[in-house]
Amino acid sequence: MNSVAFITGGSRGIGLGIAKSLAQNNFDLAINGTRQEEDVAEVMNELKQFNVDVIYCRGDISSSTDRANMLRQIKDHYGKLNVLVNNAGIAPRQRNDILVATEESFDEVMNINLKGPYFLTQQVANWMIEQKNTDANFNVCIINISSISATVASVNRGEYCISKTGISMATKLFAVRLGEFEIPVFEVRPGIIKTDMTAGVTEKYDKLIAEGLCVQQRWGQPEDVGKVVASLAVGNFMYSTGQVFMVDGGLTIPRL
Repeated sequence: MNSVAFITGGSRGIGLGIAKSLAQNNFDLAINGTRQEEDVAEVMNELKQFNVDVIYCRGDISSSTDRANMLRQIKDHYGKLNVLVNNAGIAPRQRNDILVATEESFDEVMNINLKGPYFLTQQVANWMIEQKNTDANFNVCIINISSISATVASVNRGEYCISKTGISMATKLFAVRLGEFEIPVFEVRPGIIKTDMTAGVTEKYDKLIAEGLCVQQRWGQPEDVGKVVASLAVGNFMYSTGQVFMVDGGLTIPRL
């Protein structure tokens, strides 16, 4: 019987790259997104081509009601959950300098990028503990997708950087709390990844990458992140809880 993975923001971008990699490793999938079901039908069908079961859990992870409904949907359909991938996130609607950025933007980004994943992890962790108490050999893990922005400052999107720094600390906190239950928690930190979120800054990063921003002089692709997540999900790093896995082409290596 296949393991089950719940991927927030899994219908596009990095999340879809993760979903494909997990499907290739025989995970049944619960895919979260905010779009209407008919708008993601093509993506769902693409994932089903890997001969795995796929359901769509529509909802806003910043909403406590939606989080509860999505987990209920997964319980009703699969009856179990092995892997949570906290991937959903947004950039600020406007990239404003921190001297003029608004509270509304800060609240929106923090609610979706940090508060939602934090309390979703809380709910899932408690469910995973129940599953482990029933079967000590039941394999589970939690994987948080953060960003190099957890440590690399961008003053025109401060709320995004702070949200990802928060996810990084949340990884450590849950890793420590869940250690006694043998539930590892990991952080995957992507760099410059080619998705719809970075489409508006393509020209900027094309130039920077060509000038040596990254050690590997190319954009990252969603599948680069997906392969790392899949390796964590299948249990290759069970003794590395709380650790950060960089997927940035060497961007953050200090160089002279």
